[in-house]
Amino acid sequence: MPLSPREHDLRYGELDQVIRAYAGQPADDTPERPSQALTAYLRHTWHTRPWALAVAERQLREYAEHPPGRLCLRLGEFYAIPDVGLPESEIQQWLRCLADHIERSVTEGAVPPPAVPATHWEWHARFPELGQFLGGWFSQDMPDEFDDHNATVADFLAHTDPHLVARLIGELHELLALDLSESDYALAAAELGMEVDPPAPYSPSGWLASVAARLTTPRAESGPPERGDQSGHEGPGGDQ
Repeated sequence: MPLSPREHDLRYGELDQVIRAYAGQPADDTPERPSQALTAYLRHTWHTRPWALAVAERQLREYAEHPPGRLCLRLGEFYAIPDVGLPESEIQQWLRCLADHIERSVTEGAVPPPAVPATHWEWHARFPELGQFLGGWFSQDMPDEFDDHNATVADFLAHTDPHLVARLIGELHELLALDLSESDYALAAAELGMEVDPPAPYSPSGWLASVAARLTTPRAESGPPERGDQSGHEGPGGDQ
């Protein structure tokens, strides 16, 4: 039978986080240099859950030294490493390489400095509520389900716990504080799941700023913004 969620987390939970960081990224780590995917994992984990790094190292080494045997394979009681573009014969050595880099980072206190997310995994790890909001409410199906962006935000507010709304507001302000270019804000929104353009005349950052303001308004007072509120607001990094 498959692993229970508890058993999975105890044996492979942090290993799974490391491997997920490689989604869409090459597993091109070398003994001298960690990949962009592993650097993104280290950066985010150092700044949010530094205690998890030792767990990741241990689980990586244990999996490399004791890969699933025939019985576990037959019963389905094992963690199946997704395809990372490496031959099966190289996976164990690659896992040891990852463990070595994590050990070195912890031992030497080599913490990647804060930076704009560099991978799809890092965008979602850093902005989880924003990913849920943009990916869940502003997919390509949005125009078929709602009249416009304002109606979508209103529906989100009507069906979302205020505590989650508060987290989303914080993440919106954090993203806007990065002061990116408009093209980079558009890329960030796409990485986080948005599949429709912001409404005219907003720039990507201007629309995100307007959403943050809308969500901050007390619910009893939150109605669709006046059309006049949309004129020329570009937000941080907007075109002048």
